[in-house]
Amino acid sequence: MIDRKQFPKELVSSPLFLLKRLGMSAKEQSIDAYEATGLHPYHHAILAVIDEGLRETQGAIADALGYDRGQLVGLLDELEEAGLVERRRDAEDRRRQVVLMTPAGKKALAKMRTLADRLDREFLASLTEEQRTQLHALLLLVAEEKLPNCRAVSAAKPAA
Repeated sequence: MIDRKQFPKELVSSPLFLLKRLGMSAKEQSIDAYEATGLHPYHHAILAVIDEGLRETQGAIADALGYDRGQLVGLLDELEEAGLVERRRDAEDRRRQVVLMTPAGKKALAKMRTLADRLDREFLASLTEEQRTQLHALLLLVAEEKLPNCRAVSAAKPAA
């Protein structure tokens, strides 16, 4: 008997189909987990960019993450209201806003990193550590080709 809720074999045989479905599932789980903290995965990404210290203007943050600049302003408003970031006019160019993380933002980022690690472990619990490392390497290989924002990150990684 066929399980009516089971995907067709044709679809399950497609790696791209599996990536799409897994991506949707991972996104749903992540959003639910982050909402319990009062934040969103987008907030985590923004704080991670700011923490690197290389891109501190609103435009540079939006470009680094591939976010619409208008969308970023709303997200920064939320982070600023929560006391996690503050914005100041750039002393060198008054048209730009510099975004700085507050001490509360650093604490929130540490909590979000712990949450992200837990979500990774839970989502990939059926894989061994070696398999997770292999999966990450394969995904990064594809991402380097398909996602321009991943190229610079992978190029900066130390040689093994």
